[in-house]
Amino acid sequence: MLQKIFSVLKPKMNEVIEKYQEDLRTIRTGKANPGLIDNISVSYYGTQTPLKQMANISAVDATLITVQPWDTNALGDIENALRNSNLGFGLTSDGRTIRLSLPPMTEERRNEFIKLIHQKAESAKIVLRNLRKESWEEVQRLEKLAQITEDDRYDAEKELNKLIEDYNKKIIDLTDVKEKELKSF
Repeated sequence: MLQKIFSVLKPKMNEVIEKYQEDLRTIRTGKANPGLIDNISVSYYGTQTPLKQMANISAVDATLITVQPWDTNALGDIENALRNSNLGFGLTSDGRTIRLSLPPMTEERRNEFIKLIHQKAESAKIVLRNLRKESWEEVQRLEKLAQITEDDRYDAEKELNKLIEDYNKKIIDLTDVKEKELKSF
């Protein structure tokens, strides 16, 4: 019984970590990174499509990202989506390639990003705690139905606490790495 609860819980917790990592990739450090714009939605023939599915995105140097659409007819749509994303990049186009130049990071902007990282980390931790709570309620329900023993409940509580501790540590580690990246540029 308990193994079923944990086999459902762990993949959900892994999803939270993956989502948090994806969120971190969209936060700019000091250098250009294609991940900053990968998931920007572009209205392409009436359908919202992620930019990474429409173009080759590459970081040419520390301050320049290039976007080369596979379909040159989509260039205007991509430009509009990038302009509307309010990322604060300088945008130029030569009719085939879009160049995004990143302005230099100020200390104030770095601190804003660090606050944002910590907010996203706390949100991820809240999701993990809610997942733990749901699993704990299921364990308690099973005990009331006499499908597990009191000892099983204590073991499950220990296991849940260890899981939440491990996953919170992963979030803290990811946050620390991103914060160091931000401070180093």
